[in-house]
Parts: sequence; C-alpha cells; structure tokens
Amino acid sequence: MYTKEYYGNGAAVSEGAGRVLIIGTGELARSIATEIKSNPRHRLLPVGFLCDNSESNGHHIGGLPVLGNLDNLASVIQSTKIEQIIIATPELEGPNMRPILDVCRSANLRVRIVPAKYHLLEKQNNIRQLRDVQVEDLLRNGPVRSDCTDLRMMIAKKRVLVTGAGGSIGSELCRQIAQYEPAQLALLGHGEHSIFMLASEFTYLHPELPIVRLIGDVRDADRMPQMFSDVRPHIVFHAAAHKHVPLMEENVEDAVSNNVLGTSNVVKAAINNGTENFILISTDKAVSPTSVMGATKRIAELIVSRAAERSGYPYGSVRFGNVLGSRGSVLSIFREQIARGGPVTITHPEMLRYFMTIEEAVHLVLQAMLLGKGGEIFVLDMGEPLKIADLARELIEFSGLQIGRDIDIKFTGVRPGEKLFEELFLQNDHYERTLDQKIFVSLNGSSGKSKSHANHQLAEHFDKQVDALIEAARMNSRPLIFQYLKRIVPEYNLHNGLAAQASQ
Repeated sequence: MYTKEYYGNGAAVSEGAGRVLIIGTGELARSIATEIKSNPRHRLLPVGFLCDNSESNGHHIGGLPVLGNLDNLASVIQSTKIEQIIIATPELEGPNMRPILDVCRSANLRVRIVPAKYHLLEKQNNIRQLRDVQVEDLLRNGPVRSDCTDLRMMIAKKRVLVTGAGGSIGSELCRQIAQYEPAQLALLGHGEHSIFMLASEFTYLHPELPIVRLIGDVRDADRMPQMFSDVRPHIVFHAAAHKHVPLMEENVEDAVSNNVLGTSNVVKAAINNGTENFILISTDKAVSPTSVMGATKRIAELIVSRAAERSGYPYGSVRFGNVLGSRGSVLSIFREQIARGGPVTITHPEMLRYFMTIEEAVHLVLQAMLLGKGGEIFVLDMGEPLKIADLARELIEFSGLQIGRDIDIKFTGVRPGEKLFEELFLQNDHYERTLDQKIFVSLNGSSGKSKSHANHQLAEHFDKQVDALIEAARMNSRPLIFQYLKRIVPEYNLHNGLAAQASQ
C-alpha cells in the first residue's frame, strides 16, 4: 500500500515519485536537490547524495544524507531502491563516468546529467536542463575553470557579429555570447533557414537582446563592407568556412574562395569599420596540412596575423580539433549508420583524432579572445587523442548493440587529404600555456615564421600571393591553385590529396 512521504519543507511527495540518487555534493548537486524538493510536480524523491571523495561521507546536506562515495554506488542502489541517478558534478571526467554507467546498466537505471554548457555559461541550473547521458559525456575533459567576469566586461554593451552563425560552432558561439549581455548580436550566414531558426530561438530565450539577421556570403566583396558598415561590430568571430576534408579535395576552387577570399573580405571589412577584436575559428588540420581544406585554413590564419601586424588590433586565431556534436561530426555519422542497421564505416583502425565538446571549445574560444594582443594563434588543450575505432565501439555498445551480432564495423581505407593523426603545432614550433591552463599560444606559428616560411615572405609577398591564389580559383586553374598553395604554405603536402594528384 502506498505510504505518503513528505519533503523536508512539509510538501507531500507526488504519488509514484521516482527515487533519485544525486552524484555530487557541490553547489550544482545541492541546487538540483533543492529544486526537486521544492516542486513536487517533478515527481522525484531525492534520497541522498554520493560524493566523489570521503570528506562529506556521513554528513547531511539540506536534510539529505551523504550515503558514501562512488565506490559504494552498487550497494547504495540496492539498499535504497533507487530508480534514477542524476550526475551533478562538473569535476567528473569522461573516463570516471564509465564505471557509473556500467553499474547503472546492470541495475537497469536511468542516468541523467546536467549538460556541460550550463556549468560554463554560469546559467542557473535546474531540473529542466537535465538530459540522459550520451556517449559525448564519456569523452569530456576535466571542467573548464574560468572566471567569466572579464569576459562579461569585454562583451557587455558591445556589438558582436558572428559569421557562419547558422553552423554548429557559430550558433554555439552566439548562444554563449548572448549570456554576457551584448548591446547587439548580428547573425551572419549564407543559409536563410538556419539564421531564421537561431534568431527565433533568441527571441524566445533572450527577448531583450537586439538581434540582427544578415543573409550573405563572405565571398561577396561588395556585400561584406556594407554589412559591416551597417552593424559596425566591436567584436567579430569568423566561423564561416568549408571544413569537410574529402569534399574540398573535390571542390578546390570553392575551398579557396570561401576559406581564403572569404576570410580576407571579412578581415578587411572589420579593419575598415574599426572592429576592436577579431577571432578566426581555425583547425588542427591547418598544421602541416595534407589537404586543401587544411592549407586554406592555414592561409586564413596568416591573413588574420598579417592584419593584426598592419593594424595593431588584437586579431587572432584559435585552433582546435574535432568538436563533438557539430554538424557532420563523426558521431552524427555513426549514429545514422547505427540507425540504419550498419555497417559503421571507419577509414583506418589506427585513425586518431582530438575531441572536445562543442560547449567546451566555444567557451575556450571566448576566453582566448581575452588573451589576444595581436596576431597570436591560440591552441586549445584537447586532451589525449582517441582512436576513431574505439569511439565507434563505444557508441555501438552505448546503443545496446553487440558488434558482430547486431551490427558490423567496416574499414574503408584512408581518404584523400586525410592523416592518420592530427597535430596541433607546426614542426619546430614553440608554444607555451597561457594564464588559462586549457589554452596554449604558438610563439612562432602566429607570425608564419618557420624554417620554411621566412618573415619577409609575409611582409613583401604574402598579399600578392594570396591575390594570385584567389585569381587562380576564379579562373578554375587547379595547377595554379596548387602552385600558390605550396608557395604560401611550404609545409603543405599536396601529393596526398586527390585533387592535387588529378592536376598533375
């Protein structure tokens, strides 16, 4: 027979409320417990906490007991008849989450978590933000510990423009920027639907924030100056780019026009309209590139560094690897393949990549802006690289399937322009950690100085070479394109790409 239970505040627990164990004893865990107890409509009954150390064991927090640490999870589940677990500790890294999930799977328990972005944005945490644990959570790095006060001071009451705003990284940039109360947020994108949907999201979530919707192509040398003249942004984040490696091997001219000409147009418009801060979103594929995409992004970095050198403005680039949850990411592809019944396709069993959640990456991009003095290339600490094959196996098991029985993995061979592993720094590059321990700064890659790329090339020939490259793309002359790509980026291994091979 059902016995009515009561929260500590005297409110009755809803009949059939699920018994919940909260992992964590910090501020986030306490706030979730408080909200559950204050609102019976959630139909949840918190029975206690588990801590990730022994210091709080045996204590009570807000009237609820601390029942032990993570080593006691299985016994606590059995003794308290838990029906659901809530992970509410930002300090819990992905590898340490796996044992929790293994225990909960054995007990057939639902596990939910507060997404990382709610820790990063300093947004109020509550029960409505909880979601089921995803495989991305198992790959997350340690918590990003950053004081957002300076970031708020830099962005508040400023006009901010984001190119590529409709994309995965661009839209997350906009979401995080909106938390810091800019005077205006301009969403610049080529696809009208994505810009419309993002603007509609802000109309609901931030009705007080002035939004400017800009439909345009960064390659349009006439439209960009007009847009920047209308908006006059104080801060620009340039996220618009072509990023798909094999696709750009087949569409070389568009890679150049979008990633090189587009960056040049945006940088010139920013300088001419007094933009104070500029950040280019770059990629680890720009390091010793073997692809057209990587080479064009390396040139984009050099364009920004050259602009900083000439203008004296703190313009810089931020370089990072794969982001989890981005459009067209490997996880998205794997999920689609699993939904179709397989096979899950991987190019090579030893393929390694760096990964970071999109929320973490964007938060660190914003932090890097604070560190810029002009021309730097910042590199995010991505943790240890992961084997793509291991990631596929993890996702398959996470989906409740068994490899070989329910679904197969198929190795298809390395594609043109791809590397087995990516690098974050140029060979012989010098780098150091910044004040933010999650961000490195390249001490010579930012100015384009290396044994193979002397400084006088930037000073005397760089602009002309870039113009010649852009003209070669306009002429659809692939031999000339590759000639200038190699001149500007001597470390580019053009023999690895499909398009380069075809042009010879």
